[in-house]
Amino acid sequence: AHPLKGLRILDLTRVLAGPVATRTLAGFGATVLRIDPPRWDEANVVPDITLGKRCAFLDLRQEADRSRFEDLLSTAHLFVHGLRPGALEGLGLGAERRRALAPNLMEVSLNAYGATGPWAKRRGFDSLVQMSSGIADAGRQWAGRNDPTPLPVQALDHATGYLMAAAALRLLAKAVSDGMGGNVHLSLARTAALLKAHPQNTQGDLSKTSQAEDFSPKFESSVWGQSRHLRAPLAIEGTPMGWDRPAGPLGSVEAGWR
Repeated sequence: AHPLKGLRILDLTRVLAGPVATRTLAGFGATVLRIDPPRWDEANVVPDITLGKRCAFLDLRQEADRSRFEDLLSTAHLFVHGLRPGALEGLGLGAERRRALAPNLMEVSLNAYGATGPWAKRRGFDSLVQMSSGIADAGRQWAGRNDPTPLPVQALDHATGYLMAAAALRLLAKAVSDGMGGNVHLSLARTAALLKAHPQNTQGDLSKTSQAEDFSPKFESSVWGQSRHLRAPLAIEGTPMGWDRPAGPLGSVEAGWR
């Protein structure tokens, strides 16, 4: 029922694609430790994207916290991050240092516009990439407006999150077969290109009204009270997604696997 039990994932991602990926992996049993800088918050989405995760604060610009992070990295199996090229190097955690700490570490990384090219270091998020890739023009037509309009769902974030989770499983399968680590890189812009390659040719009906069947029948108790999450978006026969740990505030535990 928990095929990823025992897999330790160090999560250095923010809204929204990366957290979707690690939440998915947690749903199949992985131990996910999310690290944020002190006092960081993502107020409106934390109850959703921390499901199944341990969440701790570390300031990687401080020697003691960076040393603790390195200890965690050396014992992790998978490192997932959404930092722009050069950001980890600026913290003294470049590729060579990471390989020295954990030679067989698997890595899944994400940024907005890709790891190479003139836009590699640009900040970006779903709505901006929709604008720069032309998807917002479809939103303009859907909304009946004159200006480019991002679609009312964060399709690039969610799609990329599930692609990241799938990529992590591919890396894990490779590690099992040949004993080697590896890394993959995804970008919101590449996901936008994939979506644009499959245009919708028939008129659809997108309802923004939730239905009872959209929600899991299970209630969750957390610091925010009783709640119900949306149903899991995917299913594997004999291996239902499930989370043993409720969602919780950022920085709610000490930085450790248990």
